[in-house]
Amino acid sequence: MKVSTSEPFKLVYSLFEHQYLGYLFESFVVQLNSENKLTLLHQNISSRNAHEFSSKLDDIDYELIHLMDDIQPESIAHRFGNKKRQKPNMFFLTVFDEKKGDKLLQERILEFVEEHRVKMLNKLQSKMVFEMGKDGNPTYKTIRVQKNKADIVFRFWRNEDHTNYRPFMYYDNEKVEFQYKNAVVLSNKPAWLLLEGKLYTFNGEVDGKKIKPFLFKNFIAVPKKMEASYYEKFISHLIEDYQVKASGFDIITKEDKPSASILLKEIKGQEGLFDKDDAPVFASEVELRLMYHYNGDTVDASTIGKRSQVTLEHIEENDDFIFTKTRRDQRFEKDIRNHVIDLDLDIAKKGFVVLPKNDAFSWISTNSDKLNALNIEITQGEDLDKIYFIGQSTINLEVSEDRDWFDIKTKVVFGEFEIPFIKIRKLIVSGRHEFELPNGEIAVIPNVWFTQYQELFYFLDNDSETPRLHKHHLALVQELQEGSLAKVSLNKKLERLNDFETIEDYELPKSFKGKLRPYQKAGYNWMRFLSEYNFGGCLADDMGLGKTVQTLAILENERVSENGTSLLIMPTSLVYNWEMEAKKFTPKIKILNYTGTNRSKNPENFGWYDIVITSYGTARIDAEILSSYYFNYIVLDEAQTIKNPNSNITKAVNKLKSRKRLLLSGTPIENTTMDLWSQMNFANEGLLGGQNFFKKEFLTPIERKKDEAKYAKLYRLIKPFIMRRHKSQVASELPEKIEKVMYVDMTPEQKVKYEEVKSSYRNEILEHIETTGVKGSQFMLLKGLTELRQLANHPRLTEESYKHSAGKFEEVIRTLENATQEGHKILVFSQFVKHLTIFRKELDSKKIKYSYLDGGTKDRKAEVDKFQNDKDVQVFLISLKAGGLGLNLTAADYVFILDPWWNPAIEAQAIDRAHRIGQENKVLVYKFITRGTVEEKILALQQSKKELADNLITTEESFMKKLTQDDISTLLT
Repeated sequence: MKVSTSEPFKLVYSLFEHQYLGYLFESFVVQLNSENKLTLLHQNISSRNAHEFSSKLDDIDYELIHLMDDIQPESIAHRFGNKKRQKPNMFFLTVFDEKKGDKLLQERILEFVEEHRVKMLNKLQSKMVFEMGKDGNPTYKTIRVQKNKADIVFRFWRNEDHTNYRPFMYYDNEKVEFQYKNAVVLSNKPAWLLLEGKLYTFNGEVDGKKIKPFLFKNFIAVPKKMEASYYEKFISHLIEDYQVKASGFDIITKEDKPSASILLKEIKGQEGLFDKDDAPVFASEVELRLMYHYNGDTVDASTIGKRSQVTLEHIEENDDFIFTKTRRDQRFEKDIRNHVIDLDLDIAKKGFVVLPKNDAFSWISTNSDKLNALNIEITQGEDLDKIYFIGQSTINLEVSEDRDWFDIKTKVVFGEFEIPFIKIRKLIVSGRHEFELPNGEIAVIPNVWFTQYQELFYFLDNDSETPRLHKHHLALVQELQEGSLAKVSLNKKLERLNDFETIEDYELPKSFKGKLRPYQKAGYNWMRFLSEYNFGGCLADDMGLGKTVQTLAILENERVSENGTSLLIMPTSLVYNWEMEAKKFTPKIKILNYTGTNRSKNPENFGWYDIVITSYGTARIDAEILSSYYFNYIVLDEAQTIKNPNSNITKAVNKLKSRKRLLLSGTPIENTTMDLWSQMNFANEGLLGGQNFFKKEFLTPIERKKDEAKYAKLYRLIKPFIMRRHKSQVASELPEKIEKVMYVDMTPEQKVKYEEVKSSYRNEILEHIETTGVKGSQFMLLKGLTELRQLANHPRLTEESYKHSAGKFEEVIRTLENATQEGHKILVFSQFVKHLTIFRKELDSKKIKYSYLDGGTKDRKAEVDKFQNDKDVQVFLISLKAGGLGLNLTAADYVFILDPWWNPAIEAQAIDRAHRIGQENKVLVYKFITRGTVEEKILALQQSKKELADNLITTEESFMKKLTQDDISTLLT
């Protein structure tokens, strides 16, 4: 039968009995007649078709329909059946067979059905409910779900021979006879009783099993000889859980004032864990369980709300039975529980919580005073291997400023014991939480101390008898001050270091021949401030913003102040540029060029000069000579050169001695956060701790776990000592820069060659990854990707005999010719020297003049001067690696990037050769990308792999290391 939704209809729920599953409900829609009464026209409704009748359904109806669907015989057979998917009839015959049936599966099924049945019964209030007829009529008999709950009272009569008892049922204070009435218990926990068309449930979570024996029995008789056992094992539980009236023995009810405690119990053992020596590791957790106490009897908070009374004392004396029960104070118990929950202990559901031991004791220590105020005692289980200190622990710090240090005064207290600071520091730094107090109790250091003080304690000076902290750890002191974790006395002037804008304005030396832009003057002020405190720093402005001129200004001030000789170390290619800039802005500075084979290796000569300029290569070779002289400043230009802490050049410069140190770098981080550690450790030794500490505390959490809190902590530590301005911040002082991606197609011959090589590498690389993983395939991957990038440029890079042209080559030449005809000067960058060679031959054939620079160019200055000053030289072909740093090429207003680089920052450095202070024209940047090749995919991956972009710490691991198998598959598609 189909019920029409265009005519009136009603949703009903019909009760029927299943042979194996007991009583179930099914949902139907029933058509109504013109008098709005139910007809025999009906239709089963389930989740599949409920939406057709949504006009008459509410949210509870949808919940009921879903619950009923779950326990229909077909659904049960499907859920609990085997993979063969037997038909429901066969499934039930097999599982519920009296002799061969699966008893355990029967229990699981019936428990599942019971849970759903109880949920349904609780939602049937105000719904139309019926008994189903034997003919399947869903509206055979009406069932009325009673609005209020009934009560059950057990009555006992004891005489000389036996004890009789039976339950009495009351509804709205009226007695309801249910025996011999064909009543049916539909569910047990809690009990639901169907009686004469009415559906009842009960106050006090009555168990249906306690009612069932009396449906067809007046009472139960307990013989005299069985009374003692029956009273102890059965009747005592009835008296405890239900309303009971008795004749022939006494039931005394008391109301005692309760108290509360939290029981601490250690949970041990997680088998299967082993340490590095293959010894078993047993994880230790602590259970905190809320308990209530009534006149010596203890009950678990997890039972709150389940029973109205709590304890039962059973005494058998002179053939008399006396039961004393104490009524539980529900209001007291709920109030205590809510107070404990308000203290952030999540016991709401279970009455207890399991926490890591450190968290548990941290909670106890933090809330000790509040627990005392609530008269909640912490008790320890008898099964504990050791007695723990349970009380308040405090740590008080005072920080005062000395000349070069912060002095730290400390007081650590656990209860009545003051603990030596050196002991606590050692424990916190090593990550150990437990130690023994003088009275033998085990104290657990609160977790919050590790969060608040671990880094501070680590950085304290190990060589001092009293705790002290180097001043370059100013950020840690300010963090203590802001978090009210210590009493801090700090020089107001020193506080300004965290806010560059409040640093005082210093006068430039009158002998400085130049004018600093506002942001450059701010950089000078910052360096002067660092100089006063002998702090090291890193000037990390974007390329082209004038790091050289700002540094010359501070070095001129050092010369005027007669502070001694400073040492400048830089790549060889920048020596000439520094000399020229110094002559321009600081002509009075005496410079010694300490490079070349004819240099005088006598450190006594250094004192005759204001600045000694040398290269990284020379500094590495002459480390012993240079380290014998105590310099005023040591300045490292392109300081990322020392990014590898284990390289020879890094070890060499760290041997050098000076009062102050300054780093200059537009890219302080090129690959990993360890780049930053190496450079900042040179500027301010110990600022970021030892190398292993830095890896554990910062590098791994930031790069692998994306830990924002660790990132923020690292940023705060280094912030006072790094000044970084992006071009966007000083955009008003630079001309406009426009970047444009030029997509070009391969020639047909080039495409055939590319696809052939790609297919070969794709199969080989992906098969290699399957056996050795991504990490083990990186060399092969790099080789393959490099060859594909070369083919995307021009197949002649991999095969000199290739006779055809290439799409990108043709487009670049066309664009070059147009730009030169319009009078523009163009920088052309490529990673591949062979690629530049192809363009050189073409430019030669077309009689176009150009400058050229790669790693083998000996006279860089001549090539730069030719491009900058000769109006007929409009093109500069530059190797990206050799020409990405240290060149001022402001004559150019066009920049061509011929192949995308793994790290976009390298491309940015190349562009900055033209887009820098001194440039007066708009700079147009063209990136040439060959469509349908690995170049196009690299461009997309550059963006997806770039993390923490435009922040101070632009952490970018090696591009190759970041590639997943999916990334690699995409690149080779």
